[in-house]
Amino acid sequence: MPPKKAPTQEKKVLLGRPSNNLKIGIVGLPNVGKSSFFNALSQTDLGKSANFPYATIDPEEARVPVPDPRFGWLCELYKPVSRVPAHLTCIDIAGLTAGASTGAGLGNAFLSHVRAVDGIFQVVRAFDDAEVIHVEGDVDPLRDMEIIQNELRLKDIEWVQKQLESLKKTGRSLGSTSLADKARKEEIATVEKVLKCLNEDKKDVRKGDWNNKEIDVVNGLSLLTAKPVTYLVNLSEKDYIRKKNKWLPRIKAWIDTNNPGDPLIPFSVALEERLAPLSAEEKAEEEKSLGATSALGKITQAGYTSLDLIRYFTCGPDEVRAWTIRKGTKAPQAAGVIHSDFENKFICGEIMSYTDLHEHGSEAAVKAAGKLRQQGKPYEMVDGDIAYWKAGG
Repeated sequence: MPPKKAPTQEKKVLLGRPSNNLKIGIVGLPNVGKSSFFNALSQTDLGKSANFPYATIDPEEARVPVPDPRFGWLCELYKPVSRVPAHLTCIDIAGLTAGASTGAGLGNAFLSHVRAVDGIFQVVRAFDDAEVIHVEGDVDPLRDMEIIQNELRLKDIEWVQKQLESLKKTGRSLGSTSLADKARKEEIATVEKVLKCLNEDKKDVRKGDWNNKEIDVVNGLSLLTAKPVTYLVNLSEKDYIRKKNKWLPRIKAWIDTNNPGDPLIPFSVALEERLAPLSAEEKAEEEKSLGATSALGKITQAGYTSLDLIRYFTCGPDEVRAWTIRKGTKAPQAAGVIHSDFENKFICGEIMSYTDLHEHGSEAAVKAAGKLRQQGKPYEMVDGDIAYWKAGG
């Protein structure tokens, strides 16, 4: 008898929208530095920063280049006419307040803006400044984090309860024989599990343990707490430079207890605002004299990673370009990001890794080393691949 094939492990489905055009929202209480951070990140003056709550009402949007030394090296090698790096779409969302889930403040509008994004940068204020009022009266980042977590969770509970009621109404007449009825019963069981996760286990949905079938149902619910969160702790410039702040250890402990594994990045909006208008040379000089560097590149990359985004490159004398795709994307779909015809009439891709090109120094050398590969439809793209697509006429 031939040996039994080892069971292939089922590939984990990702939480979130199956799209390459994902957005990250900047969320927090009013007056924690969200709009100033957005302005520094996007190098614009789109976000309204003001010393009163609800200065931002309609969300502003900007595409922020994602720093990548590989992209810079490829541009040096090919010296192209056009250079297009990967981008992260960031949205400045107005401040959430306690009671937002029941419509307090501008709660319902804000929460619908959060629902429309795919990931969250949660800005947490850990600086004292008598001139910048705090909506809750004093600075307490742990309380602020609790408020936001509770508001998002409460809105999810309300949303899931409505969905469950609707499903159960149509589910009363379900039999046990047809596949459609069986699938609907499984869907109801999954939605009940989601409600338990939020209501009884007091966990965000992204921290639940879900199998692939359940993830498909969870993704259909578009829940606020299913979105990945990166915590950005806004420090005074002084605290950021000396890498010390009384709140940081407590914030870290709160994240480890409530949402283990979520990234925490300290930064200083005050410093970023000061560095933003400087030229590259002036900025490097100022950072050197301070002994501290801007955190914006690190933050942008963290947001990109939190959304399970990777990039591949197309390279030539006309253009070097980074194309954003989600982890697990197959070659035809990756080609389709450039043009739908590349996906529909896909033949194959000629692919080399960035590492091989960097090591060998030219495409000809990569080819001579046998490292240029022809890949078909089943090929799953790897971060840093360099691709040339072949499609039918």
